[in-house]
Amino acid sequence: MEQTVFDTLLSALAGVYQSEGRTEAERTARALTTTPAQHAFLPQPPCELDAMMRALLATSDHPAAQAILDAQHLIPWGTNPVADRMSDTAASICAVTTLMGPEGPILTPDLRLGLFYQRPDTYYALHNHDADETYVILAGSALWTAGDDIRVRKAGDYIHHPSLMPHAFRTGSEGILALWRWSGDVNTHSYAFLPDAAA
Repeated sequence: MEQTVFDTLLSALAGVYQSEGRTEAERTARALTTTPAQHAFLPQPPCELDAMMRALLATSDHPAAQAILDAQHLIPWGTNPVADRMSDTAASICAVTTLMGPEGPILTPDLRLGLFYQRPDTYYALHNHDADETYVILAGSALWTAGDDIRVRKAGDYIHHPSLMPHAFRTGSEGILALWRWSGDVNTHSYAFLPDAAA
């Protein structure tokens, strides 16, 4: 039963990428539905931000939001590939899970994928990394900085950050939950916070 719930989540996330139109998105969708995980996804202790995440997801009509809600008890929040590169401030305002990458649990050598949650009324400071990155907002909204493009992004929006593009996000009263994907050079050692007057 639990595996069926998680498979439904992976199918829903694959569906998000099937409409993106990038080669990396098509590869991601295929990997999500055809690459077996290294282990079963088992019930997890609730994440510290679980109640806030659930409340936010319940407000969204994005097709993947319900699948995340249904599988929330199986999602390994706290498996952030760049946790050792984050400031204490950044770590305290968000929760990250990795579902796919070179270390697994779904093994892919040149893709990383997971979910990102950020608390309401917080700022995740300007940063960059070698990987190309695409975010898809699933619930909530944020004032999003992607290079020189600064605007509010909301559920259903795709945001692409080419390699080394500086980006940052400021949430409002509801917070944000998003799907993220790295492609290309997916090393974690290049992840760096940048000088940021808005911080």
